[in-house]
Formats: sequence, C-alpha cells, structure tokens
Amino acid sequence: MSMYKIGVIGDHDTVLSFKSTGIDTFRAIDEVEASDTLMKLARENYAVIFITEHLAEKIRDKIDFFRNKILPIITLIPSNRGTLGIGINDVRKSVEKAIGADIIFEREGRE
Repeated sequence: MSMYKIGVIGDHDTVLSFKSTGIDTFRAIDEVEASDTLMKLARENYAVIFITEHLAEKIRDKIDFFRNKILPIITLIPSNRGTLGIGINDVRKSVEKAIGADIIFEREGRE
C-alpha cells in the first residue's frame, strides 16, 4: 500500500515555514520550476499540494488540468509577499459549486 504525501511549492521564505511541520517543501523561483515541480509531485503520489498564489497565477493552465481529478488536491496559499485573493476565490467557487450557494458574505452592510 502506498502512502500519500503532502508538499508545498513556493519561494524560499514561504516553504521554509512549512519545513518544521513535516510537509515536503520545494523551492521554485519562477513558473518553469513551479510547473515542473507540480507535474513531478503529481506523478509521485502527492495527494495534497500547496502552491503560493504568486506562482500559481503564472501556471494556471497546469493547475486547471488537475481541477476535475480526484488527486492531487491543489490548494493556493499566500506567499511571504501576501495574498492575491486567488486562493479564497477558488475556495468560494468550490463551495458554491458543491452546495449551490455562496456562503461567504461580504461584510459590507452586515452588522
């Protein structure tokens, strides 16, 4: 029986923060490295792959290729430079697709 693994792809500072958790870390400085690493991890039984939003936006076609597959689950995370909002938008779309409604409400006008 093979074990599934978890990996994170991103800039040095971002992946460094995952190192102590036991998650496999992969440094990528550009879209070529990020794309190559993503494809490698998908072939090597990684069930969950975290990738920084800054890299993910540059390899959206590769990530979209896996969207309708069971594995790997690709989750976008902020990098050390902050968030682009892409990750939360992906979660929002997935939830809306799964339950048929948007459960994340804007704070504007709600008190």
